[in-house]
Order: sequence, then structure tokens, then C-alpha cells
Amino acid sequence: MPQHVQGVIAPGRNEPVRVETIVIPDPGPGEAVVKIQACGVCHTDLHYKQGAINDEFPFLLGHEAAGIVESVGEGVTDVTPGDFVVLNWRAVCGTCRACERGRPWYCFATHNAKQKMTLLDGTELSPALGIGAFAEKTLVAAGQCTKVNPAVAPEVAGLLGCGVMAGIGAAINTGNVGRGDSVAVIGCGGVGDAAIVGSRLAGAAKIIAVDIDDRKLDKAREMGATHTVNSRSTDAVEAIRELTGGFGADVVIEAVGRPETYEQAFYARDLAGTVVLVGVPSPEMKLELPLLDVFGRGGALKSSWYGDCLPSRDFPMLIDLHQQGRIDLAAFVTETIGLGDIEKAFARMHEGDVLRSVVVL
Repeated sequence: MPQHVQGVIAPGRNEPVRVETIVIPDPGPGEAVVKIQACGVCHTDLHYKQGAINDEFPFLLGHEAAGIVESVGEGVTDVTPGDFVVLNWRAVCGTCRACERGRPWYCFATHNAKQKMTLLDGTELSPALGIGAFAEKTLVAAGQCTKVNPAVAPEVAGLLGCGVMAGIGAAINTGNVGRGDSVAVIGCGGVGDAAIVGSRLAGAAKIIAVDIDDRKLDKAREMGATHTVNSRSTDAVEAIRELTGGFGADVVIEAVGRPETYEQAFYARDLAGTVVLVGVPSPEMKLELPLLDVFGRGGALKSSWYGDCLPSRDFPMLIDLHQQGRIDLAAFVTETIGLGDIEKAFARMHEGDVLRSVVVL
């Protein structure tokens, strides 16, 4: 029978979030109920609250999560009750043209749970990225559950559900960073620092971190940056070129999602270099570049969806690398908080005080 749990909703555009009682239905065919153990506070959740994603309020926030499968619906075989899972927001269909061509990370028909979670009065909720994990339990499509080694703390494992995977994947999967490459990362929040970690893991010889906040640049060095540039006081393009023999970086990863920083990334890459956009722009933003420069500089301009990851492949691999000491996922966790602290966590995020606040239940 349906369960009543506590969860955090965004009731309307820019209204304070609040904890409400959420009704979780029994899982239907292809669905699973997951008991949430930890969920990171991501910028995307703030964008939902601000109405920058869409206006389908109220939202059940949270998506960067790990927990235990409690129950599954008819036909579910990949996970069973008791499995420790990281939730992913791109459950691949297996049958679309991308999946059939062997590129499931581009799946064009990802899916979510078909049933709706609601408030006590029956108001239907829109779960953030189809997950809604700022809650004691949530209902998802079973394909959104990725089994990983349960030896890893939930507050660490859950970060793979969004920001850390997006950044590492932007470097390794989308940018194809290789041994000896030079890489510049513009924007050193959680995603940008994860791109730094991914670049180091891939063997980049030079990793240049760019931000306007010296605190973030100090953290970027801890995460593996070899050089830092404060673009508030220094021309980022000229600094990156100077650090790369006058040429520009082989790969530039833009982790801000603004036209002005994308233009910096475009001109800071070497001829035939690669630009990767992993920062998420808002709908009204426009980009203008001389078409001749796009043609004449060659190379590749790419967007990175979720780090072009395949959760079933990448999540367990990154957990293994963490356990081997080759990447430190725990370094992304700045603080652990409760469900009632999310509004304060958004404020700390805005001030640049944290890489990740993580709700622990």
C-alpha cells in the first residue's frame, strides 16, 4: 500500500523550499522504491526552484543520491530488494536509434517512473530529473538504479549520480583527454573540479584551473590542477595560451554555462582542439561567434550530457577507482546536513562556500 514519507518540495518559483509529507505508491511494472540514504545538493536543484528548468511546480527536489532498493514492481530483474544503488537520471531504453547503434550514452528515449508521487491532498509532484531524492524514499524506474559496491559510504557514492560523473565524464568520455594533453577547466565548482580529477586520471600533463574565486582555485589545486588563473584579474585566454607555449589547450572544458565563458573556452583552445560544454545554460542565453573562426580553428565543439556516461559501466568503475585510492570522491563532500537544511545549503552554494552539501537520512 502507498507509504507516507518526508520530502523537500519547491512549491513555486523562488519560493523557499519546505518539508512536506509525500505519498509514495507501490512500484508498478518496471519501477522500484528506493530508501534514500544520502543525496547531494546540486545546482540543478536550485535551477528547478528558480523555475529555470520549467514551471511544472511543485517539484520534489533532489537527484544526486544513493540508497537501498526497498521493493520492485513486476518484470524488474536487474535489481532486487536490499541492493545498494546509485540513482541515475538517464535510464537508457535499449531500443532507440542511439542504443541500437551501440551508443546508449546518447539514448534518445530515457525513461522515468510512470506513476506520480503526490502530496497528501493528491497534488502531483514533478520529481527533479525524474528522481526526487530529497526524501526518505522515492519511486523511480528500475533502470535508474545502478548497483555499486556497498562498502562505499552513501554520501560519497551518491555524488556519482550527477555532478562528479558529469565532470569526470566531460574529460574522459566527451573530451577524450589523453596522456600528455593540456587541459583548461573554466569554472571550479563541483563539476569543474570533477573534470580536473578526470583529466588527471586520464594522464593530462598540464591542467589549468580558471575561476574568479581564489578559494575555489586553491581547492582546484588540491584536486589536481597544475596551474590556476583568476579570471577576475587576468585575461583567461591569454593566460591559458601563455601556459601552453602560446598555442592554447588541447581540451578546454567549460563548466559554467555562460556565453562569455564559452567564448573564452573557444579562443583558449589550440588549433584543432576540443571545447566541451558541461555547464548548463539558461534558456534565454545566446552565443555569437564569427563563423569564419569556427571554420578556421577546426577541431570539435561538443556538449557533454551527463558526462556521456553509461551508468552501468561507469558508476561501478569509478567506485572501484575510489576504493583503490586513485580518485578521492570523499574530497567533494564539504558538509553533511538534514532535510531541513536545504535552503541554507542553497545559500552556501550561491556564496561559493561548498563543493557539495550532502543530505544524510
